[in-house]
Amino acid sequence: MIVLGAGSGGLAAAKRAASHGARVAIIEGDRVGGTCVIRGCVPKKLLVYGSQYGEYLKHAPSFGVDISEAKINTATLLGNIRSEVDRLNKLHIDLLAKANVELIKGWGYISNPNLVSVKVANGVSPLELAAKNILIAVGGRPQRLDIPGSSLAWVSDDVFMQKSFPEKVVVIGAGFIACEFACILNGLGVEVTQLVRGNKLLKGFDREIVSTLQEMMLSKGINIHFATNVTALKGEIGNLTLSTSKGKNIKSGAVLFAIGRKPFLEGLDLTGMNLVADNKILVDKHHRTNVSSIFAVGDVTNRINLTPVAIEEGRVLADNLFAGKNRHVNYDFVPKAVFSQPELAFVGITEEEALDKYGEDNIVVFRSKFRPMSQMLPKSTEICLLKLIVDRKTSKIIGCHMIGEHASEIIQMAAVSIQMGAKKSDFDKTMALHPTIAEEFVTMA
Repeated sequence: MIVLGAGSGGLAAAKRAASHGARVAIIEGDRVGGTCVIRGCVPKKLLVYGSQYGEYLKHAPSFGVDISEAKINTATLLGNIRSEVDRLNKLHIDLLAKANVELIKGWGYISNPNLVSVKVANGVSPLELAAKNILIAVGGRPQRLDIPGSSLAWVSDDVFMQKSFPEKVVVIGAGFIACEFACILNGLGVEVTQLVRGNKLLKGFDREIVSTLQEMMLSKGINIHFATNVTALKGEIGNLTLSTSKGKNIKSGAVLFAIGRKPFLEGLDLTGMNLVADNKILVDKHHRTNVSSIFAVGDVTNRINLTPVAIEEGRVLADNLFAGKNRHVNYDFVPKAVFSQPELAFVGITEEEALDKYGEDNIVVFRSKFRPMSQMLPKSTEICLLKLIVDRKTSKIIGCHMIGEHASEIIQMAAVSIQMGAKKSDFDKTMALHPTIAEEFVTMA
């Protein structure tokens, strides 16, 4: 098998296929690890941790801790994150070697259904590889607005390469990447303005949870402007002027486009393949394209674009192709999180989706809203909100939502019981662990 792309899905498929005895080559023109390891989940989460210390330092005196000499050095934080990414890149290269997967550095493109050509650095002519199966796992890339001066802006990849951050940054977007970076930068002392084209944040998330996050972001000093389109960007890095559809000019040290991602399909030569909206590759339940020898997993497909999903898709594909199994990926009850501050997470469906699917009379919503104990001494206004959406007919929990400290950790474990079909009575019968935030899920009445 030839794998195009050494990101989460490609690495998982390649190593699993090799473990079944397949001869595997993986082609990557960039560093090994993909978006998640190199310029996504991992460095972003490290930035989240680093940005939280600003609030810890602010609240420390209320717990009797004198930190008068403490300060945040963003350059050190960013440098340490890059060093960790370098370590992980080397680790993944070593893991490929141990798995007997051949790593070929270069950019691959499909010559025919069983042939891949690779543009190798310093190579006079492309290297050609043939295989019975080809897997496309090249992932996605951040999008830019099509406006004058677009190249002056950052995309998420650029954030991790900065030596420091300017005093003011404008974040454009309403999704989880935009909200996460708005909170990260705010936590590091940057004055943040977030511009949103529509009238709400985080499409697809529970509205009540999102409204709570919006309140918290505003309370922390993040300026959010809705129904605002960006029309132009001019100036130079460090001194930019952004123009909006409302006739306003906003000065900023940097502008971050966080408007979504698209599959990185340039140069692959996918002539004759079925593509869906946004050029995402259409695959069947076996991850096969309309070309029988070519498969696709991860962010290039029209499925759920999350790292754990890509990994599972890659492993399932390898098991089916090389171990004679008939596995399928379970896309139900995939937990999702936004590493904002406070963070939010959920598994199942939102209250709005439940109303559409079941009707108002056929669901029951349980909620608990309170200030967590960690915020009591600092007298912070930060709150937690926990919600359970229950199917009235079966009493099964069909949605579990939370905003607050450690929401992602808590929802990950809640997902286990919910995908097993847990009922509200199962939660009720579970003894609470006190004092915790999570105990509210088993004491809601």
